Amino acid sequence: MSDNKFVDIAPLEDKDVKKAIQELLVDPGFMYAVKYILPDINWDEFSSEMLKYNTKFDFQSKMIAPTVWALANKTSSGVTSSGWEKLGDKARLIISNHRDIILDAGILNILRNEKGMETTEIAIGDNLLIHPWIEKLVRLNKSFLVRRGVSVRQMLEVSIHMSEYIHYVINEKKESVWLAQREGRAKDSNDKTQESVLKMLALSAPSGGFVERIKSLNILPLSISYEYDPCDYLKAMEFQLKRDNPEYKKAQIDDLRNMEIGLLGFKGKIHFRFGDEINDKLGSIESLDKKERTSAVARIIDREIHLNYEFYPCNYIAHDLLESSNKYKEHYTDQQVNDFKEYMSKQIDKIKLENKDIPFLRNKILEMYSNTLKNYLKAKEE
Repeated sequence: MSDNKFVDIAPLEDKDVKKAIQELLVDPGFMYAVKYILPDINWDEFSSEMLKYNTKFDFQSKMIAPTVWALANKTSSGVTSSGWEKLGDKARLIISNHRDIILDAGILNILRNEKGMETTEIAIGDNLLIHPWIEKLVRLNKSFLVRRGVSVRQMLEVSIHMSEYIHYVINEKKESVWLAQREGRAKDSNDKTQESVLKMLALSAPSGGFVERIKSLNILPLSISYEYDPCDYLKAMEFQLKRDNPEYKKAQIDDLRNMEIGLLGFKGKIHFRFGDEINDKLGSIESLDKKERTSAVARIIDREIHLNYEFYPCNYIAHDLLESSNKYKEHYTDQQVNDFKEYMSKQIDKIKLENKDIPFLRNKILEMYSNTLKNYLKAKEE
């Protein structure tokens, strides 16, 4: 198998990097986006720097890493991480919960880069590639495309192709891959692995049944914890829109807005923690029937993610406010409760709906901040 088979979805090859950069630099959309995110940039200096890059590694280490670090430093109270000893020296499929459209994989890769490790390839839905320059940029940044919105007839073909590609990257190129545990973000932070993702991963492998195919990917769960989600009010608004109109669907402009607010909004503290590789736990599911096996793998991944969250005062406060209790009061102060209530009010004020249901929206935001704690407590009991 070779890269040529996957040219339609794979990241750019290094030989195409120079041309892609030249095309980006004359694209008005790219220029506008860079100046929006980095308003003080000198375009001529930026262009001449970009034109020095000949490989994806050059681009990621010299342009993406400093930009993501600058964004993280500006929009968070600090990025910390733990569990790196779990990675070993294997190529792995890193499966994580999904909080931010861009930063989940972006921060993972700047942390890897800082530790002298190769960056992962990144799975990204093609629904986010709203402009041609975005596709060019993400493929320059080692992303491969997940085809969405295809017909039912094409879905199997597209899924096999992606499955083959992920197995190829891990088992032949010996590189790691990052994949979210589900399509899209969990709007209420109730993180569950989508079984269709696991079925896709098992569609293709050199040999073996379902369990062997999953084992060959060396899956390592990763828990991503942001203290605050700058898109929380947008997610709450979407819950109300869907409640009031079950046919409601987000427009492309909403995806762009979520990307922008996720990138530039305040996130508080950020922690990335690796769980244990799941291979040792897969032996026990061999005897289950086919459908049960997929559910069992999803539960194993979920448990690792749920056990490895980082918790902040707002998670405990949200849990207690939702339950009208003071069970976790030792984890926060009265001042922190007042600050969080004020934060929620400000976020809800940003929602522009004619029939704004404030109690409903408030509850949805409380669920977002408390579900991680609920899932952790459940996982500890298991």
